[in-house]
Amino acid sequence: MLSNEKIYEAVKVMRREYPEAGTTLDGDSNFHFLLAVILSAQSTDQSVNQLTPMLFERFKTPEELAAAEPEDVEPYIQRLGLFRNKAKYLVNCARKLVTDFDSTVPSTIKELTSLPGVGRKVANVVQAECFGIPAFPVDTHVTRVARRLAMVPPKASVLAIEKKMREAVPEEKWLDAHHSMIFWGRYRCMAKNPHCNDCPLLPICITGQQLIKK
Repeated sequence: MLSNEKIYEAVKVMRREYPEAGTTLDGDSNFHFLLAVILSAQSTDQSVNQLTPMLFERFKTPEELAAAEPEDVEPYIQRLGLFRNKAKYLVNCARKLVTDFDSTVPSTIKELTSLPGVGRKVANVVQAECFGIPAFPVDTHVTRVARRLAMVPPKASVLAIEKKMREAVPEEKWLDAHHSMIFWGRYRCMAKNPHCNDCPLLPICITGQQLIKK
């Protein structure tokens, strides 16, 4: 397992390769950004961004979306996987925002995760991106990169990965580290056919070394 110092050094290498790594989801308000993050589950940010402009134009406020039914939302998001479930999440999330939070997106993990469709990862993203609260969201890319580089054990849970990254990376760098690991997972350490041969982290990556030998 990598030490905390080695983990942070690896993250800095990722940041140097992708210095502009940041959120790739679009949202013109905290409410719309929250919807976009919910929709991004098991979908690419690009596919979400392609359809959200019409969705956001139709449902500008929590009140407008809360007054709708899932069937009203489905046509706007039907190109996404699990669109029927996601339509229910969006409508029910808007309704809870209206009834419990005065139509305002809350900022705490406890409040955010009380919203339909919002788990810890979505809550962390919203905290960091909308409110500037230090958080370390863990998605599939972060999980894959952390496990492959032996930052965490091979079967480490999302919570365990979040805890380890919070320990290893200075708090003010959490969001940058999160984005750097996502870009690393998207463009270098992909699930299939990762680019191991010319990877600057290959010397410390046992997984990559094993893949090259095959």
